[in-house]
Formats: sequence, structure tokens, C-alpha cells
Amino acid sequence: MSALLGLFLAAFVAATLIPAQSEAVLVALILQGLHPVWLLLGVATLGNVLGSVINWGLGRWMMRHAGRRWCPASPGALERASAWYQRWGWPSLLASWVPVMGDPLTLAAGMLREPLWRFPAIVTLAKGGRYLVLAAVFA
Repeated sequence: MSALLGLFLAAFVAATLIPAQSEAVLVALILQGLHPVWLLLGVATLGNVLGSVINWGLGRWMMRHAGRRWCPASPGALERASAWYQRWGWPSLLASWVPVMGDPLTLAAGMLREPLWRFPAIVTLAKGGRYLVLAAVFA
């Protein structure tokens, strides 16, 4: 049970703006063979998607406070993110699994008011798909 909690936490943290590696934890647990692969995939995907929802919420929060001196996003950065996301829209969330750019992408989705009903569905496809590929390679 502690292995599953560790996987969930690694996946959750990896989806936020904090650098972390959930893939290594997932592969290690798959190779151990102590848990069904479907369960590991579900736990990792759930943790990763929930972490992305936190990013989405942070993005919404940042837009409410844009322009204030203490806001971590500058007006220029917000304008660039807005232009980029408006150009590519919600399909860009299919790249939310990509290292380095995926996490800021989920933040931008919140900043630009991507509907919460659609956000987790697309992010689940992207992030769950990445874990599924890892499982196919290592299981």
C-alpha cells in the first residue's frame, strides 16, 4: 500500500511546477511485479491528473491577480501565454505529458479559462497514454 501512495505522490508532484520523475517510480513498480499493472497505471494517472488540476487552479488564481507586484507571472508572460493558447486551444493539452512544457501548459489552460469539465478529460488521455506506453514497454 505504501508503494501505491508513493507512486500517487510522485505522479502528483511531477504534474505540478515542482520538478519530479513519476515515470521512474512507475517503471520500478512495474518491474517489481508486486501490483497489477492496471492498478499502477490508474494510481499514476490519477495523481498526475490531479496535480495538473492544481496547476489549472493556480492559473485561474494568477489571472485574478495579474498585474499586481507580487504576482509571479509578469503581464508580458501572461500575454505570450494567452496568444499561444488562443492559437492552439484545448488540443494543445494533448501535449501536457511532454516534459518541461507540459506543466506550464496546464497552468496556461487555467489562466485562459479552459473549462474544468473538458480539462481533466484531455489531460487524462495525454498523461494516461504516456503511462500506458511505459507499461507496454516495461511490463
